[in-house]
Amino acid sequence: MSRAERLLDLMQVLRRHRQPVSGKSLADGLGVSLRTLYRDIATLQAQGAMIEGEPGVGYLLRAGFLLPPLMFTEEEVEALVLGSRWVVERGDSRLGGAARDALAKIAAVLPPDKREGLDGSTLLVGPGAPIAAGDRTPIVGSDAKGAAGDAELATIRSAIRSERKLEIAYRDRDGSESRRIVWPFALGFFDRVRVVVAWCELRQSFRHFRTDRILALTASDSRYPRRRQAMLKEWRTAEGIPQR
Repeated sequence: MSRAERLLDLMQVLRRHRQPVSGKSLADGLGVSLRTLYRDIATLQAQGAMIEGEPGVGYLLRAGFLLPPLMFTEEEVEALVLGSRWVVERGDSRLGGAARDALAKIAAVLPPDKREGLDGSTLLVGPGAPIAAGDRTPIVGSDAKGAAGDAELATIRSAIRSERKLEIAYRDRDGSESRRIVWPFALGFFDRVRVVVAWCELRQSFRHFRTDRILALTASDSRYPRRRQAMLKEWRTAEGIPQR
């Protein structure tokens, strides 16, 4: 591995941590000695990287420093292409369009050799049962077969980002209908369905709501009282899902 590649890897490792990480952990993860690690950190700091910390305390990369953004490895390019293709095939039309636009922006500034790898990627999304019109969000008063369903999914994503409550009318698998006020904090995309993960005020617990069973949806101006990341972490623990 060249020194330039090692410095890029160090930046990537630091980006993954939101809390100070020890020099030993960084060195072990990169397969280098502590002395080399300290020298590399000093080099990055001299180049303007906002790395705070010192030996024995730990290191933290502050926001504000960007290396050339498109120094991607071949596998990173393949991951971007495969992920974008999955979103185009499995997401709603707005996310699909956003995935295409994002990939086009990346392609426009990639070095020529990397651009060829992006255009010619042989990683494909396998065929799956498409999400039928009936699986889209059947909002009362809207055309569930068209863009309205996608608009409602965009509303759900917006509520998650802004940490705002949603009022929904929901029909469960037994056909029972109820009205709920929920605190959405995640949206799962599966081959046939999309699922909102939320705290339900009615049940006072985490609940999963299939979007194709939402009969009506209204975005609220009220923020819910907890941070979505805290709820996501608590939900993962409750479900036995490893934390990321």
